[in-house]
Amino acid sequence: MNSYRFLCLSLLLLALCAGSAFAREPAATGAVPVRVARDGTGFVLLRDGRPYAIKGAGVELDRIAALAAHGGNSLRTWSTGNRSKSGRQVLDEAAHYGLTVAMGIEIGRERLEFDYDDEQAVAKQLEFVRGEVLKYKDHPALLAWIIGNEANLNFKNPKVFDAINDISKLIHQLDPHHPTTTALAGFDARLATLIDTRAPDLDFVSIQMYGNIVNLPRYLAETNFRRPYMVTEWGAKGHWEVDKTTWGAPIEHTSSEKAAQYRKAYETVIASGDERLLGDYVFLWGQKQERTPTWYGLFLADGSTTEALDFMQFAWTGAWPANRAPRVEALRLDSRQATDSVVVAPGQRVAASVAATDPEGGKLSYSWQVVREIMVRQTGGDPEPMPPTVRVRMDRADGANPSFIAPRRPGAYRLFVYVHDGSGGAGHANIPFHVAPPGPLPPAATEPKT
Repeated sequence: MNSYRFLCLSLLLLALCAGSAFAREPAATGAVPVRVARDGTGFVLLRDGRPYAIKGAGVELDRIAALAAHGGNSLRTWSTGNRSKSGRQVLDEAAHYGLTVAMGIEIGRERLEFDYDDEQAVAKQLEFVRGEVLKYKDHPALLAWIIGNEANLNFKNPKVFDAINDISKLIHQLDPHHPTTTALAGFDARLATLIDTRAPDLDFVSIQMYGNIVNLPRYLAETNFRRPYMVTEWGAKGHWEVDKTTWGAPIEHTSSEKAAQYRKAYETVIASGDERLLGDYVFLWGQKQERTPTWYGLFLADGSTTEALDFMQFAWTGAWPANRAPRVEALRLDSRQATDSVVVAPGQRVAASVAATDPEGGKLSYSWQVVREIMVRQTGGDPEPMPPTVRVRMDRADGANPSFIAPRRPGAYRLFVYVHDGSGGAGHANIPFHVAPPGPLPPAATEPKT
């Protein structure tokens, strides 16, 4: 074989191998056009010319397959990539499972010391956005661009909305096929005015509320807000919306109480029939530490699913899971509930009890844990360290009525219980308590505003 033929054969084999390798990767086939259109007196989201009803969640990126399995059809992100997956990987995986992505673009926040009076910083941010949009604008799984997440939280400089509007204009120039929005923390008349006057280029507005979401219809009516909107975060009552102990510890609801909150929010707002509402993304399809490891996640850290997740499947599909998570009704410590601000003495033996049932009548297992109350309290969902576990001597720890020796070190603690059904479902509850000798407690901790 002469050298020329050998070279040609080698190049052909190389091309075939390369083609085979690329064939194993999800292939982008071009942008699917999405737009917001008027629909009588309201609005509708059209994808490829057809109405697109979002069944969405804010997703931890290792839970994308589970979202599709439970009936979801769309996910939102808070940035165009993170340490675990690039934006391309998220879009490819979403496409593999038939999901769409409302892609977040991270922008500077004043509460994190970004200065919107700094023209160079704002210009640099705009160029960053240009690069990210050009990377992903033609992917078929892309649904919309979310410009920033809660950039209005604790802000003072309204120029942030000027910057958001400039970013929206740039995106529309680069990508005529996908709408733009920004995700707001809460909603009121001032925000409505700022959006209308400083960010009119946005195709719709995104609102993020938790326990207070049940009042969103009233807020929209009071502000006479007529633009289309999404709800891009909603869920159980936030840690800033609940009762607190006398030393300032927020009192978390049980997993069953949270499921009831999700259902009320869904039925009151998400499924209300508001003609301006384009869709929603429930929070959080995953698990995170924010005040506690169980406050916002629809999963537990071990991957177990909760009663609130069961409800979301029912809301999306009309069918409950074959195995539903246990119900957890009440947790008591020393015969008292969390609102009693339980204080125990160092080294005191304390009894606990939890009331839990399995919907299928199966046998439940229990695990208990004492942790130090977290003192690093961030705002806006910023990362928090996990609270340290405290080793205590506990009797009957595998049942619903254990007792344990309280820590000897004074301070604030929580007792957690996790109730598993053996089939992947779990419930949870926790109760704050304070270890202190006789006498007044220290002043209550101040909870940051969110």
